[in-house]
Amino acid sequence: MFKEFKNFIMTGNVIDLAVAVILAGAVGMVVNGFVTDIMMPFIGHFSGGLDFADMKVVLDEAVVAADGTITKPENAIMYGKWVNSIINLIIVGFVLFMIVKAYNKTKKPVVVAPAAPAGPTDNELLMDIRDLLKKQ
Repeated sequence: MFKEFKNFIMTGNVIDLAVAVILAGAVGMVVNGFVTDIMMPFIGHFSGGLDFADMKVVLDEAVVAADGTITKPENAIMYGKWVNSIINLIIVGFVLFMIVKAYNKTKKPVVVAPAAPAGPTDNELLMDIRDLLKKQ
C-alpha cells in the first residue's frame, strides 16, 4: 500500500499540480497586493477620497457602556467590502486577460494540413472492376 501511494505521489501529474497550486497562491498574493496597495488608492483618489471598505448600512447601532466599553457590537451590512471585491475581480480579470493575450501571441500559429483528395467511391471501384472483367 505504501509503495502504491509513493508511486501515485511521484507521478508527474501530482507534482505538477502541487507546483501549480503553490505558484497560484504566490501569484494570488502578488495580484491582491497590487490591487489593494496600488490600484485601490488610485480609485479612491479619483472617487474623491472615498474608501469603499468603510461603506456600510447600519442595522443596529453599537451599545456603549458609560465606561466606554462596547456591550453590544454594531450590526451592519458591509457592502463596501463587496464593492472592493468586485473591483478586485475586474482588475484581476483584466490583468489575466492581458497575460493570456500576450502568451497567445508568443505561440506559433497552428498550420492545418490540407485535406487529402477524395478517392473513388466503393461503387466507382466496383464498376471499374466490372468493366475490366467484361473486357477479358
